[in-house]
Amino acid sequence: MKILIVDDSNAMRMIVKRTLREAGFGHLEVQQAGDGNQALDSIHKDAPDLILSDWNMPNKSGLELLESLNAEGYNITFGFVTTEATPEMRAKATAAGAKFLITKPFTADTFARALEAYV
Repeated sequence: MKILIVDDSNAMRMIVKRTLREAGFGHLEVQQAGDGNQALDSIHKDAPDLILSDWNMPNKSGLELLESLNAEGYNITFGFVTTEATPEMRAKATAAGAKFLITKPFTADTFARALEAYV
């Protein structure tokens, strides 16, 4: 199973990757992208099974990435890992098709609970 981590912060991508390992998902193949445009390019070449995306990024936000994937007919499990946790943001994420929203700061247990149904 392949996971794509999308975040404009390299440090945050490394933290998410480490947290995946700590949550028991270290066996998964992890790919990375620095923004929604890079993620879309990567998906076109080799689509992952699951995407963990930040919300706020330059060039193409996580929500714009999800909307692009929907418009192109992709059916990839998509979740947000973000500081954005207002009820309005959660509603937008759900309406766009996100399966979960993990709020920063997070723990390995948070990841394990959010991903258990999808991994």
